[in-house]
Parts: sequence; C-alpha cells; structure tokens
Amino acid sequence: MAANNTPTKKQTTEEKDEKQKSSASKESQEESSSSHQEEKFIKTKEKGALLSRTKKYVEAGFPVHFTGPLGVGKTSMALELARQFDEPVMLLHGNHELSNTDLLGGFTGYTSKKVIDNYVRTVYKREENLTEQWSPGRLMEAVKKGYTVVYDEFTRSKPETNNLFLSVLEEGVLPLYGMKQKDSFIRVHPNFKVIFTSNPKEFAGVYHTQDALMDRLITIPVENEDEKTETRVLAKKTNITSKEAGIIINFISRIRKTCEEKNEQGPSFRTTVMVAEICRKNNISINPENKTFADVCSDMISAYVMKCKGYENQNKTERLIKQELKKAK
Repeated sequence: MAANNTPTKKQTTEEKDEKQKSSASKESQEESSSSHQEEKFIKTKEKGALLSRTKKYVEAGFPVHFTGPLGVGKTSMALELARQFDEPVMLLHGNHELSNTDLLGGFTGYTSKKVIDNYVRTVYKREENLTEQWSPGRLMEAVKKGYTVVYDEFTRSKPETNNLFLSVLEEGVLPLYGMKQKDSFIRVHPNFKVIFTSNPKEFAGVYHTQDALMDRLITIPVENEDEKTETRVLAKKTNITSKEAGIIINFISRIRKTCEEKNEQGPSFRTTVMVAEICRKNNISINPENKTFADVCSDMISAYVMKCKGYENQNKTERLIKQELKKAK
C-alpha cells in the first residue's frame, strides 16, 4: 500500500549532437561579404544603364548571368542588381565542395529523449527515443521564402550540383533528391530570383557549365571600363585626387595591355584600388619619381609581368616596370 502512495518521478532530458557540414559561421561569413561589397559599388553611366536593363530581365522572370575577367565588378554589380528588389538578398559562393546537402539541407545530428518512470517502487521503466534533426539548406530556404540569390562564381561548383537549378528555373520546383522528406519537391516562391556570376572558362578551378543551364540564363559580358571612367571611379572609391588616380590607372592599364598581348591575365581594377589604398593609408606620395611609390607598384604587379613576359629573374621585371611607370601620367 505504501508503494501506491509514492509520488511519480519523471525525468526528461534532451541532448543535441550537432554534426554540421555547413555551419552557421559560413552563413555569417557570406552575409558579411555581401555587406562588404555593398560599400564598394559606384554607379557609372554605363553600369547604371546595364542595371536598368538587367532589372527588367529579372522582373520578367529570367535569371541574369554576369561573366568576365577578374576585378571588373561582376559581384558588386550582381549585388547592386539584387538590392533593386524588395526581397532579402542571399549570397552563395561557388566552390568544388558545394553539395546538394549544402543547398537542400540534411540531417545534421539527433535529439535524444529519455523518460524514466519510477511510479511503482519495484518497477523501473526507462524509455529512450532518438530523432534525426533536419537542417534546411541555403537554396531551400531561399526558394521557400522568395529571396533574391546571388550565386557568385557558380562555375566553381560541380555541374552535378548546379543541376538543381535546371528544375528551379524551368519547372519552378526544387527537387529533394534523397532528402527523406514527405514531398519529393517543393514549389518555388513567386518572388524567388537568382543572379549568377562567373569567370571565363579558361580560368583555373572553373568547371564547364552544362548547355541546358546556360540556355536558361541571359549571359552578359562585363569588361573593364575605359581609363577615364576607371580614373573617376578610383578617385571616388579611395578618396585620392583625380591626378593621382590617373597615374595609377594609366600605369596599370599599360601593364594590362602588355599581358593581353601575350594572352595572359593582367592586373585588374582591383589592383589599382589596392595600390591607392596602400598609398593613402601610409601617406605615400603617388608620383612616378617617388621610389616608395615605385616599390609598391613593383610589389603589386611583378608576378603578372614575370608570368606574361616569361622573365625568370626580378631584374628584367623591375626594369620594365620602371619604364612603364615613367610613362604614366
């Protein structure tokens, strides 16, 4: 009888073991990259016209694909275009390790639930359940909620991974391959949009994109601006004078042309920004006669010159750099 008066004792505990391939730190890194790019975009007349046209394409339901060499502003252009819409912007970075699990989601761990029942003193009951824990992928989240996705350098991802976008763009559904979900696909939110960027196919680490996907994109080449425009943008972006920006742009343009004559990739506009920022932050006079400035320029572009000219020693490289630097104005 005393046993019947024993109070119920129940203890429930939950233990979570997170085993994630795509952690929250990766997501925060992508978002911080997006905000970093936001500060860099400077709209020129040409870029403004391009944004106006491509916005109409995206609004009509067709994804835009910006392609071109390094440093021409493809990513900043794509992010600026994405911000023209009211939906949140999600930035995805293409890489060869990106998988369906990263995009669709997967089981990242389990939840353990343990119940101990000692209602009757002489009876000990223990019940334990393990439940797999599902974590949705980035693409699934964007498709469900109608985000605008900027898929940066998507050709660095494997073609089989990018196959997911075929159904998304054509049929308006996201297939859930092997995801152990009740539904085999989910419908794409009507506000969902995607903008792609890529480097030329001859670049290292770039995969050949399937024709079926390219056929669904409006591909727009993005090239370097003319020297006058680059000078104006560099001066505004780095807070140096137009004369100083002109010296840097003219010099880098000469080296770029030298490399292009050998069918090699030369220094991009991004290099001019780096030179300008280093000089401004260290109070280095941007003058071709200034040895410190010449040393900065040499350090920044020596690797390009040695590769495109086939030089095996630094002396020839420095002589060519000094010659081109004297011509800069």
